[in-house]
Amino acid sequence: MSEFKQYRKKAIAEMRPYVVGEDMTGVSISIPDREKGSPKEGDMIAHDVNDHTDQWLVSKRFFQDNYTELEK
Repeated sequence: MSEFKQYRKKAIAEMRPYVVGEDMTGVSISIPDREKGSPKEGDMIAHDVNDHTDQWLVSKRFFQDNYTELEK
């Protein structure tokens, strides 16, 4: 197995809040996030800026720890 290294993201992420009860068809959710109860209030839905059909869930905790809204 190769060694983990640290990387900084170069791009802006586009996300929106998860709405409780919404249809999650087409949104990838990791097994660990599912095991922790996601999707749930406070989670975010991210998409590839070049392919809006490529969507995935970002847990509330990961989002809070790693992202801040871009000031316009």
